Amino acid sequence: MSTIDLAAYVDGVSLAAALRRREVGVLEVLQATLELIDERNPALGAIVWLDRDDARRRAERAARRLDADDPAPFLGVPLPVKDLHPVAGWPITYGSWGGPEGVSARSSIAVEALEEAGFVLVGRSATPELGELPATEGDRYGVTRNPWDLSRTPGGSSGGAAAAVAGGMVTVAHGSDGGGSLRIPAAACGLVGLKPSRGRVPARSAPWFGLSTEGVVTRSIRDQAACLAVLAAPRRGAWLPQPPAGFGDGGWHVAPTRLRVGVVTEPPFGLPIDDARRLAVGEVARLVADLGHEVREVTLALPDELIEAVSVVVGAGVAEHDDLDWSRVEPHTAAEYERAKALPATELVRQLMVLERTGSDLAAALPGDVDVLLTPTTAIAPPPVGTVLEAAHAAAHTGLPALEVVSLAIFTLPWNIAGLPAISLPTHLDVDGLPIGVQLVGPPAGEATLLALGAALEEVYEWTTRRPPVQR
Repeated sequence: MSTIDLAAYVDGVSLAAALRRREVGVLEVLQATLELIDERNPALGAIVWLDRDDARRRAERAARRLDADDPAPFLGVPLPVKDLHPVAGWPITYGSWGGPEGVSARSSIAVEALEEAGFVLVGRSATPELGELPATEGDRYGVTRNPWDLSRTPGGSSGGAAAAVAGGMVTVAHGSDGGGSLRIPAAACGLVGLKPSRGRVPARSAPWFGLSTEGVVTRSIRDQAACLAVLAAPRRGAWLPQPPAGFGDGGWHVAPTRLRVGVVTEPPFGLPIDDARRLAVGEVARLVADLGHEVREVTLALPDELIEAVSVVVGAGVAEHDDLDWSRVEPHTAAEYERAKALPATELVRQLMVLERTGSDLAAALPGDVDVLLTPTTAIAPPPVGTVLEAAHAAAHTGLPALEVVSLAIFTLPWNIAGLPAISLPTHLDVDGLPIGVQLVGPPAGEATLLALGAALEEVYEWTTRRPPVQR
């Protein structure tokens, strides 16, 4: 039985510092993590695969690196990997019964970077099948639950990652974001989720035709900054310059100069938004103005044909998985695959051009009209578990996403299309005690601005000390 209280460490940076000072040992931290997984994962369903012997071997390697004064920033800090991204020697299922047999030959570039930074890879976190839903539920692993309310989804598709961090099992978790898949779970679970700029985090391929990128969910801004420095290291061939020096040691924590902040409170297409999320954005906007920034209301306008274009492109993206048994996938995935097989190449190109034009128009507004956008992260609260998957199955025959899917992703997806950086911050709780996320969107390669403004808001809202009922 471990005697370490991992709740004493607010984030990965603080845990790594304690390990480097030898206040705790790497194997002790791993043992405490495994015990917390045993205790809390049965209720949450956040971790869907775990090899304890493999984790211990990885922890022993990290301990030897620490003893040799290796300067890697996260030596000994446990981290689960989302079940969409390969880890050499690990199985991968993509959250599907149709997932491949055997193990992966090599890891994704992002996973390699995180491991080289000293993280101890501990198990796989849950994802909906192929990461296509903004809720983490599916036929293979069932539902993943929100630590703030076990009857609600933690969002998706990095919902297992968010539930693991919010549930106190780990301080940082790997994930990815193709339409909000880091930011939606961060908002649902009271965490920070950053989608980096397109090309910031290198990859061997660009899932969903470049919409998706890898990242992490964390409790703190400083963890996001330190992990971004790891993931975007230029020696890994990133297309964009490395973030400013000092991201890993606090140098990013500099108050931003006076910004022009555009505030969006209404979703496009006349979609409804609940009052709690609208009010949260309004309160943050007033605080931003008090901090000395110029704030004004703006409208997020999207072309009517965008929903169809996204459906076609994401649907066609399922065919990227050439290692699936398509006879065993879920109904909504099977329907997408059949449409993708019948899709003329000219139609796919036409819809890709719709996304390119829309993304170009969105990117041109930043910094053309404003420096940063402030929006809700989602238009609705986290739905009850199971409802998003049920709605997706019901809508499968239409070729268009279910209303629940659109309502969760309407504020996040545009920035995947535009390739802009965006971060969800857990500023508020609603009357039911559920977290509310607000989103900051920056110009191309503008992560430093988002992190600096996020740090200023973190000082006011003090979200790093909030804990859901499962941790109390």
